[in-house]
Amino acid sequence: MHKWLHYFDIYHRYFHRYRGRPITFVEIGVQHGGSLPMWQEYFGPKARIVGVDIDQRCRALAEDGFEVFIGDQADAGFLSSLVDELGSIDILLDDGGHRMSQQKLSFHNLYPAVAEDGLYVVEDTHTSYWRSHEGGLRRENTFIEFAKELTDQLHAWHGEKDSGLVVDGFTTSTMAIHFYDSMVVFEKGRRERPLALAIGNPSF
Repeated sequence: MHKWLHYFDIYHRYFHRYRGRPITFVEIGVQHGGSLPMWQEYFGPKARIVGVDIDQRCRALAEDGFEVFIGDQADAGFLSSLVDELGSIDILLDDGGHRMSQQKLSFHNLYPAVAEDGLYVVEDTHTSYWRSHEGGLRRENTFIEFAKELTDQLHAWHGEKDSGLVVDGFTTSTMAIHFYDSMVVFEKGRRERPLALAIGNPSF
């Protein structure tokens, strides 16, 4: 297993409420499989722990009781079949290839499959700043720039008529976007148009 140490506090901040529950947890990018037992121990025996990887050798991890799907996260057809097989996902953790095309295509295809109150977590987003991974500071195609644009979409209710912002499925299904060093957490939740409340008598 290979993780940045500061990730663990972030995991616990968002994942602790799922412990002991019959959830579906999906991790894209299992590599040598070290994280799968960790997630099983953390979430407990009721959790369905699913690994996704492009490496055929990861099939062997299924022998330890984990579900493992082999496929390319940059293949929309594979992602569609994954959704068909798994149904609703409570937590999706993208720790896959870390290239911009992979992260963005996975998000477009899998975010709608995350449960109404679920989480979508993208790790190692520092690769958005690496040309080796299709990134670069403020390049339009990076996942970080994409996530920045989604913060505008989160506020679409408040856009002026000529802003181009239109309330869509992301706006109505996302409570918050949290940015950390090398990680972005999308917290889902059903939303309606925000309402303001004013009470009391003005004194002047």
